[in-house]
Amino acid sequence: MAESPARLNVTFHKDIAVVEFTENKILDEMSVSEIERALTTLLESRQRPKILLDFANVDHLTSAALGMLININNRIKQQNGQLRLANIRPQIMEVFMITKLNRLFRILGTRADALANFE
Repeated sequence: MAESPARLNVTFHKDIAVVEFTENKILDEMSVSEIERALTTLLESRQRPKILLDFANVDHLTSAALGMLININNRIKQQNGQLRLANIRPQIMEVFMITKLNRLFRILGTRADALANFE
């Protein structure tokens, strides 16, 4: 697998790729593009990808980052994979609720809850 950019830290828990964001702000287009490329490489390297995105370090997201998450979610679904989001801070969760993205994504409170939620 290609090296993850410094923006992401990828570890594995059994067959689940656990992706931590290393920056607290995902704001500029370059960051979003790099993250999307890294996640695409990750999901293309697996047949039925199981990916957990851990937002513990993230304080701010742009609408471009939300769009990227929707694209990644759609690609994972096309491959019969699963995506879970965890540790989303209240101010970001509010955005997910306002945009109704909380209905699109499986969002869990903790990493442990999210790992237990995979089938």
